[in-house]
Amino acid sequence: MNNILLIPATLWRKARAYSQKLWVRVLVMGLLSVASLGFTQLIEMIVPDKMSSIMTGASADRLLDIIASAMLSATIFSMTVMVSTYRSSASQWTPRVHQLIMQDTVTQKTLAAFIGAYLYALVAIVLREMRVFGDDHALVIFWLTVLVLAYVVWSLVRWVLHLQTFGSLLHTTRQVEGITKQRFQERLKTPCLGANPLCDGVPDDARPIDADQSGYIQHIYPEGLNTVAERYDVRFYLPQPIGHFVFLHEPLLWFEGDVSEEDREEFLSLARGHINVNDLRDYDQDPRFGLVVMGEIASKALSPGINDPGTAIDIITRVGRILSSYSSEDQPTGAADDGEASAKDGPDGPHLDRLWVPPLMPNDLLDDGFGALTRDGAQVYEVQHRLQATLAGLMHHPDEGLQNAAFHFADTALRRALQSMNFAPDRERLLASVSERLRLRVTQT
Repeated sequence: MNNILLIPATLWRKARAYSQKLWVRVLVMGLLSVASLGFTQLIEMIVPDKMSSIMTGASADRLLDIIASAMLSATIFSMTVMVSTYRSSASQWTPRVHQLIMQDTVTQKTLAAFIGAYLYALVAIVLREMRVFGDDHALVIFWLTVLVLAYVVWSLVRWVLHLQTFGSLLHTTRQVEGITKQRFQERLKTPCLGANPLCDGVPDDARPIDADQSGYIQHIYPEGLNTVAERYDVRFYLPQPIGHFVFLHEPLLWFEGDVSEEDREEFLSLARGHINVNDLRDYDQDPRFGLVVMGEIASKALSPGINDPGTAIDIITRVGRILSSYSSEDQPTGAADDGEASAKDGPDGPHLDRLWVPPLMPNDLLDDGFGALTRDGAQVYEVQHRLQATLAGLMHHPDEGLQNAAFHFADTALRRALQSMNFAPDRERLLASVSERLRLRVTQT
């Protein structure tokens, strides 16, 4: 295996993915706590003996005993709250938010702080029993323990304040909206992941590289793929967007060019290695998944068992706010009609010139965010009124592709609502609230 996988951009993407895992934060905090104890030995060497003897070892022992006994209970309590919140959020809103709540930064930092402090206290007590830290040189470890205790108290206060909203509907929808908008803008600033836009399909002479497992396309490392393409003098085409489900032996990507038989096995391995296929979709490179999750929350709120149209209205507003950030200010110069800026419009062409990736399509974005609630809330006037108002706002968006997509979606949603509503005055009010252009199109066809 060569060093293609180790290019900086790929390493950064992998590091960001690992940084969102709880065990990574816990491991880092544990290593820091152990390393800090070794650092105290170095400081003790430069502290005068007269100053070191001011503090006795018994003072540090009492603090270490407090941390060791309290942190185990605090960690168990935090884990119980976390698991309870995960289960309640998955059952009340949608199971897809479980994945996002597990990546909650405050929760992960708090658990890492508690476990790290617990490990610090245990190791320090063991070293004290082994006479590594003597009673005559306990000044540094005492004050280090005070700092650890202060950090634990601060983490506990932050955790208690965070629990006031953690797992609630408002907090959950804000989380989903925040991560979706962030990933959405990242994609707009780097259209097609920095590659060429694939709008006309795969060339006829391109050959497929089949998937070696079934699952969702979760991550793509475009910089690495482009490097592989440069090495073997080929061009890669990825017709399936991130979040698409591929089956075993279904084409995962296509390449155009010649690869010798002796290099073919390594070439296929490298190409597949830069595309992660997993059993779940992920928010990281897939802003459409966040829109789907928000649509699911709204759809569940409209179910007969919950009957909460207010939540659906709130989701409509949030999805509209996300799509409204799809402005020319967030895009490089030269936005394409499909809504995502064309990589070819830059002064130097696309950054990854041997890779073709499909752009974000406005029709897909609207269907992801509004599709489910349009169907499940078709008979609710308040929901349909807010939906039509939001779509009317998107019809005035600077991007022409999004304007047209919003108009066609509003047309479909209005027709479905008019057929689903049994009360004639509701139908009349809804029809009167839309633009004249849309009203004429619906009534005359």
